[in-house]
Amino acid sequence: MELNGVEIEDTYAEAFPIKIARVLITGATKRWALVAAQEAKGFGTSVIGCPAEVGIERVVPGSETPDGRPGVFLQICTFGFKSLEAQLLWRLGQCVLTAPTAAVWNGLPTAEKQFNIGFKEKWFGDGFESERNIAGRKVFAIPEMQGEFLIEENIGAVDGIAGGNFFVFGENQMAALTAAESAVDAISILEGTITPFPGGIVASGSKVGSLKYPKFMKLSTNEKYCPTLREKVPDTKIPPGVNGVFEIVINGLNEDYIKTSLKAGIEAAVRIPGVKKITAGNFGGSLGPFKFNLHDLF
Repeated sequence: MELNGVEIEDTYAEAFPIKIARVLITGATKRWALVAAQEAKGFGTSVIGCPAEVGIERVVPGSETPDGRPGVFLQICTFGFKSLEAQLLWRLGQCVLTAPTAAVWNGLPTAEKQFNIGFKEKWFGDGFESERNIAGRKVFAIPEMQGEFLIEENIGAVDGIAGGNFFVFGENQMAALTAAESAVDAISILEGTITPFPGGIVASGSKVGSLKYPKFMKLSTNEKYCPTLREKVPDTKIPPGVNGVFEIVINGLNEDYIKTSLKAGIEAAVRIPGVKKITAGNFGGSLGPFKFNLHDLF
C-alpha cells in the first residue's frame, strides 16, 4: 500500500493498557497556561524509567474552559491508580500551584474514577483557603502572593492505552525529522491523545532487553532500525537510501482516539519530500493486547 507515493508497510503497532488522568490548566494568557503545563510535563517520556508518561494533549481557547481563559489539556499516565494519584499531587502541587496565574480543572468530570486532588492541595492554604462554585464546579481558592490559586475538587481518570506508534523512514535525518514534526503538529490539534516524548518524537527507538548486557538493561538500542548499522546487522530493517528514522509514540483515552491520531500523523508525514516508508513497532503480542494495523487506518 502507498500513500502519496510512500510505502505504508502491512504491519501493526502494539500498545498496552495504562491509567490516564486528564487535567485542564488555564492561565491569564496562552503562554502562562503552556508554561504551567510544560513544567508539569517534565521527566515524563516513558514509564520504563520515568514515574509517569505525561504530555500536552491540545491547547484550547477560553470558550472551552470553565473560567473563560486560555487552557491546555494535560494527560498523566501510569500503570496504576495509586501511583497516578501520587503523580497528580506532586506535579500539580509543585509545578502548577507555583506557576503564575495558573488554575486547575477536571479534564474528565464524568469519569467513574475521581481523585480528590483539589481537596488535598487546598491544605497549602493553611486554613485560609475558601470554597467556590465556578461554572457549576466545586473549586478551592488558595491565597498566594500573586492573588489566588484555583483548583477543582476532583480530577478524573480512566483506563487508557499507551504505545500506539509509527516509524518515519527518511532519505536523510532532516527529511525524517521534518516529517515527524509535521505528524506531531497534526496530532496536537486533536482531542484525546498525547505524544509524550521530547517534542513528541522518539529519536532513540528501543527493543526489550539487551543482547550484550542482559543482566541490567531493561531496554537497549533497536539495532535493526539503526541506519548506521545497516551493513553490520544481518537482519536490518533499514532499506538502501534510508538514513534517518524517527518514531512517534501515541497514548490516548481509547482506541478510537489513537486510530484518529495515527491516521492524521501518517497523512501529514507522507507529504514531506524525502520520506521513503512508514512502518510501526511491535513485539509479537508480548507487549500488550492492543494492535493498530496501519493499513486498516486507511
